Amino acid sequence: MKNKIVTLGVWACLVFASMGLTKVLASPATGFPDFTQLVEQNHQAVVNISTTRAERASRETIPPQFRGIPDEFLRHFFGFDPRQERRPQPERRSQSVGSGFIISEDGYILTNHHVIEGAETVVVRLSDRQEYKAEVVGSDPRTDVALLKVDASDLPRVKIGDSEQLKVGSWVLAIGAPFGLDYTVTAGIVSAKGRNLPDDTYVPFIQTDVAINPGNSGGPLINLQGEVIGINAQIYTRSGGFMGLSFAIPIEIAMNVVDQLRQTGRVERGFLGVQVQEVTAELARSFNMDKPVGALVAQAYPDTPAEKAGIESGDIILKFDGRVIEKSADLPPAVGITPLGKEVEIEVLRQGERRVLTAMLAALSEHEPQAKTEEKPEEPERLSSNRLNIELETLTREQLQRFNLPFGVGVSKVDEGLGRKNGIIQGDILVSINFQPIRKVEDIDAVLEKARPGQSLPVRLVRNGRSVFIALVVE
Repeated sequence: MKNKIVTLGVWACLVFASMGLTKVLASPATGFPDFTQLVEQNHQAVVNISTTRAERASRETIPPQFRGIPDEFLRHFFGFDPRQERRPQPERRSQSVGSGFIISEDGYILTNHHVIEGAETVVVRLSDRQEYKAEVVGSDPRTDVALLKVDASDLPRVKIGDSEQLKVGSWVLAIGAPFGLDYTVTAGIVSAKGRNLPDDTYVPFIQTDVAINPGNSGGPLINLQGEVIGINAQIYTRSGGFMGLSFAIPIEIAMNVVDQLRQTGRVERGFLGVQVQEVTAELARSFNMDKPVGALVAQAYPDTPAEKAGIESGDIILKFDGRVIEKSADLPPAVGITPLGKEVEIEVLRQGERRVLTAMLAALSEHEPQAKTEEKPEEPERLSSNRLNIELETLTREQLQRFNLPFGVGVSKVDEGLGRKNGIIQGDILVSINFQPIRKVEDIDAVLEKARPGQSLPVRLVRNGRSVFIALVVE
């Protein structure tokens, strides 16, 4: 079966509530932490969430290989009647169950977006079996966080912790209802932090080996001080069940969403305006760095906070608003949780020199991608370069504008030689080598003449419409 990351969908998950720190002692018999007091003091704040959705049953009667064939042919030659699929299907009600936890005495409850997505009704059941119909205050699909509100008071609530202080190897605990089994408690350790999953660029997940299964969605992940430091959201599985790889949304990310939902009912994220890539060991050598670190700016888009702050292609972002950027994936969540309009300091490495720039973030919604029109290029002038053994061609002004480039030459052919060996391919646009602009063949040869054998040079390319850096090792 195909390996995959899956949200926990239906069922429920863990959490605790504590008004004070809980000291967890090691069991004298085993030496492992004794979680009993932790569970007793916190489980009242864990809730079950059941939802009802209206769905229409699918009635596909025509096999995929026959789709697209005219109706008359389907009826007369294959015996299918397309009209059956077009008839209105009866609506049916489906129910699902997840988890959540109470974060305020007046009835605010945190859970996953996918637990309540598309729900007509949301019912919250407390540990004392009282049930409340919940209002969805707001929901954010990008972080998979949703905020509910029930009309109640004096409710038990969890204590919110600090996931940034969490250390890999720490014990953590989960309470939930996997497969509908209420208030199941499981424990494990933090396996990794800052884990990035496909399509989740704004969430640096906490990876644990806590047993999480369908039904744990929306439940809290709790540290040994009785504080919630994450929301259980996804697992990696081949079978659909637990395989030792669980992922939780850090509580800082979730509470940032909660604050915005409570104030405005929607979530607005910061936008910097850069395209970044990973700093590989090879690129680190070309930038004369001691080790690979930071987020390499492949492109700073015009008329964005990045451009206004003076960020340039080839800069390596080392710190953002005081946060160390170890890898390129660290930057999007750091930008995403920064309040709009806040002036932030950005430390960059530019050609071996550290600089601190100041940017004021704009709203992501103000910078939606603009559609680009295809333009027919003018007849190019063909050039060549003996040092790289590639053929080049000039670019028209329209082509340069299309990729937002002030200069650059196109690669029309790559023969055996230095260019191919270092990963240059036909269709690339050479923009700069060792930060020197490339406008003509002579510019390439001039840069390579000054380089010593074995030296690694950063090369900025545009490939498939995206700006990237590669390392060119001179022979």
